[in-house]
Amino acid sequence: MTSDFTADLNLHSTQRQLIELRMEHADLDSLIDRAAEQTPVDDLALRRFKKRRLLLRDRMVQLALELDPPEPA
Repeated sequence: MTSDFTADLNLHSTQRQLIELRMEHADLDSLIDRAAEQTPVDDLALRRFKKRRLLLRDRMVQLALELDPPEPA
């Protein structure tokens, strides 16, 4: 019974992390849009935001695979 409880906690923790990363990713999307509209455009900041967004997307994919692993062929 304890192992089931622990597995449930881990599942919720992963789900929560995924939700938080999705929120941060959406915030970065908005930030990137606003930064691109500024004159002059801060290219360095824009590149950093985009790099961070890509890292978040990679981590979200990893967490999604943990939650729902692909079935073997």
